[in-house]
Formats: sequence, C-alpha cells, structure tokens
Amino acid sequence: MEKNAKIYVAGHRGMVGSAIYRKLLTEGYSNLITRTSAELDLRDQQSVTAFFEAAQPEYVFLAAAKVGGIVANNTYRADFLYENLCIQNNVIHEAYKTGVKKLMFLGSSCIYPKLAPQPLKEEYLLTGLLEETNEPYAIAKIAGIKMADAYRAQYDCNFISVMPTNLYGYNDNYHPQNSHVLPALIRKFHEAKANGQQEVTIWGSGSPMREFLFADDLADACYFLMQNYDEPGFVNIGTGKDLTIKELALLIKKVVGFEGTLNFDSSKPDGTPRKLMDVSRLHSLGWNHKIALEEGIKLAYQDFLSKHS
Repeated sequence: MEKNAKIYVAGHRGMVGSAIYRKLLTEGYSNLITRTSAELDLRDQQSVTAFFEAAQPEYVFLAAAKVGGIVANNTYRADFLYENLCIQNNVIHEAYKTGVKKLMFLGSSCIYPKLAPQPLKEEYLLTGLLEETNEPYAIAKIAGIKMADAYRAQYDCNFISVMPTNLYGYNDNYHPQNSHVLPALIRKFHEAKANGQQEVTIWGSGSPMREFLFADDLADACYFLMQNYDEPGFVNIGTGKDLTIKELALLIKKVVGFEGTLNFDSSKPDGTPRKLMDVSRLHSLGWNHKIALEEGIKLAYQDFLSKHS
C-alpha cells in the first residue's frame, strides 16, 4: 500500500478497527477514510453506494460488524445474521464496483464447527455443525469469506479474508450482558474488588479452553498480510496457545488485585469446549504475535480504568 493511498477502515471506532487505524497512522499512512455509524449506516445499500462513489477508497479493511458474547449472540439471532450480512454484502459489492485495489474481510474463529479437531486448521471450515448459540453470526461470517472468494474468482478482485481468534484490548466492550469473556471478567473482578465482595461467580465449569490475542497484535498481523498475502480462502490469526477459562480467571484476578474466591456455575453454558487456532500458515508467512497474555491484560485493565472508573 502506497503511503498516500486512500484507505477506508470500516468500523474504526471498534476494538479491531481502532487498532488497525492506530497501526496505519504509526506506519505513516495519513490519507485514512473513516465514518462513524451515525455518519454512514453500512446496513443501508444506497448510503454505502453513495459513500464509495464519493470517497473512492483504494484499500479497505472491513472490520465493521455487529458483535457480542454468548448471551448477545443467542438473544439477538436475527439481528446478528441480518445486520452482518447487510454490512459485508454492501461493502464488498461496492468495493468491486468502484475498483478497490485490495480489501481485507475480518471474520471470527466461531466460524469453525463446534467439534472440529484441535488446533483449528483453515481447511476445517464447513466440515461439521456450528456451535448453536452463535450460529447466525458464524453463518454471516462464512458468507463473507465465500463472498470475497467469489468476487476474486468471478471478477478477479484482490479480496482476502482473515480469521482472528478471541480478541481483547483497547476500546473493548465491557457491557455486563453483551461482552466477551475476558472483558466481562475484568469488569466482574474490578467491581467485586471495589464493592468488597468475597466471591465472584463465573459462568460455566471453567474447563473450556480459549486462545486470546491482543487487538494491537491483530492489527499488526492485518497490516502484514495486506502487504504479503494474496490468496483465496483465509488465514487464521492467533497466538497458537490457549488456556482454560479458570486459568484465565485466575490471571485476571491477579492483575485486578481481587482477593476473594471463585465460584463456577456449571448450570450455565460453556460454549465450544476448545477453540485453538492452527497458526502455522501465518507463521510460515513470517508473522508472530508479540504481546504476552498477562502483559496484554494489564494494558486492557489500564484502558478499562481510564474509561470506567
């Protein structure tokens, strides 16, 4: 990407989009195009058409999406399917129509079958049933990958897809019901400490295993792949290392400084038993993550304190 190229970061206020935006600024890109959701509703086809025709971006990072944790995914099933399909359909199609040089579509590791072998290789996509609670979101993201590939095959568009693992970091969502597990635990432990609670209850058994990548590492990988990857299909982005939810909780408890005990509520759903990414393709291309989990949690907690305390 040329330093003066017009680059559109869709979703620049979210955790992923803001990390990509910061990365591009750090690398010396100044011609960045952004629109808030109030300025441009990506679900609206006419608005997206008008935006692309006026702005004429040369490169697009499609990081805009409707996202949430188990509760949100399972509660707002129609919204997650409809809104994500609208966003990616509109952006990908307009990128094709206006001759965008390269587009990156960002998906999610929840696209893999619930019981796929571990670690998750890219070729395991569509080899089994999805996790029921986030099936609508996963189907939307799978459609996005296939759409990028279809436009590449039919129209020779340089559209690529990446699949990040579980993310956390600056500008994360700490909503009590709609957040993912890591930020939800940061908030839980922080509030328990502030209120002098003796115990924190955590959903599920604590046994599922999860992998976590700091969002700024993801942005670094996206920037790297935008320069160095040009293939159909998609690339996993992660650390290749995981830990149990219980181990994660103990780590966050330590960082936050909560002194009480943990109680795991096994009556609540665990979700997928394990979701570890096979990142051998990414490593073979020459990229590795840099921020260790405990270091990243400390950075995320400081960001939480700056906004929520």
